[in-house]
Amino acid sequence: MKTAQDGLHQTALALFQSAVNSADPALALTRAIAAHPLPPQPAAGRTVLLAVGKAAVPMMRAARDLFPEADTALVITNTENKTEISGVQLLCGGHPLPDEASAAAGRAALDLAKELQTGDRLIALISGGGSALMAAPAAGLTLSDKTRVGADLLASGLDITQMNLIRQNLSAIKGGGLLHAAAPAEVHAYILSDVIGDDLRAIASGPTVSPIGSRAEAKSVMQSANIWSTAPDAVRAHLNNAEMRAEKPAPARNTLIGSNRQSLNAMRDAASTDWQVEIITDQLTGDVTDAAEFIVQAATNPPTDRPVALLFGGETTVQITGTGLGGRSQELALRVAQQAPRIAGNWLFLSGGTDGRDGPTEAAGGIVTPTTWDEIRATGADPEALLANNDSNAALAAADALLTTGGTGTNVADVQVFLRLPD
Repeated sequence: MKTAQDGLHQTALALFQSAVNSADPALALTRAIAAHPLPPQPAAGRTVLLAVGKAAVPMMRAARDLFPEADTALVITNTENKTEISGVQLLCGGHPLPDEASAAAGRAALDLAKELQTGDRLIALISGGGSALMAAPAAGLTLSDKTRVGADLLASGLDITQMNLIRQNLSAIKGGGLLHAAAPAEVHAYILSDVIGDDLRAIASGPTVSPIGSRAEAKSVMQSANIWSTAPDAVRAHLNNAEMRAEKPAPARNTLIGSNRQSLNAMRDAASTDWQVEIITDQLTGDVTDAAEFIVQAATNPPTDRPVALLFGGETTVQITGTGLGGRSQELALRVAQQAPRIAGNWLFLSGGTDGRDGPTEAAGGIVTPTTWDEIRATGADPEALLANNDSNAALAAADALLTTGGTGTNVADVQVFLRLPD
């Protein structure tokens, strides 16, 4: 027999799916081109397509229809979203840390851009994940240097803009590097945002926009996060060197085509009129401990006589102190479950990454209820110890509380939904 919790579970999954559907990369790109068509290509010029990120495949599929004159096309994506497209070169890089395949992808992208001449145009299709999937170490640095810094960044608790400031300054392709390589060709970039606030410089570390900041600023952030002294010697030497002022190319035409806020709006619109729906914030950032407290406080507001749906969006961070396996959405869900005694009534909380993958796991996030914490204990596991070890994946798996969707082909950061039934 269907229970109230079953109904909450189905509603939460449906709202999460509406967030993913709203960020459908192909539809978003098609809408953007229809709203602002590109001028006709000069007869002698070439059109080249480059798609990078977790949404690269569906964006490229749409672009092939929208730009049939394109004579070259390259996709760089993650293995989970790998799908062959006829006539398109497909490369897969590592994520969340770059690997040799990422470096090969970065070289291929730069080589493609450097072939372009006056009268040509590059259509760049950019989505989240591109920072790791497409790597090109700056002169004097190795992939190993970048990977060592990348691992420290993931464990640092820095936000995505701070991390990508550092990544840009260690890269030949990020922070406008692709734009420089493509000059003097025109560059038109269509960008699906996985960054809260939609700073185009931070999405995939901004290959077609100006850098977030200088090498000196990158060094300062690393020092504040206590990862400067452990950085490779070559990285510290690179960031200590004065920057060369290269001639600026013509700016790209950068167009934002999808974002976290748009997905939250879609969740709100998809909810039944039976629900009292409120978007609490699309700026849920910072450490998961603080984010969980913010959510619990919102969830403990006095109940109403109607079902309540509270929506959140953002991208939190995890300060890694243990050796367990998890991700920010899973740990956020587990921390809300820990606070269950503070939340009255029959409720459910879902936290998930819209890309379908949370950290280095197969899960997108977690779905917890008032009984999840006790259900973990009932299996013989210690949820407190698992949480302290950053082992949220194992804790949620013990209670069958993982959200698993597989790769979605899009990425607009994370969304959360808290559902509560009236007493």
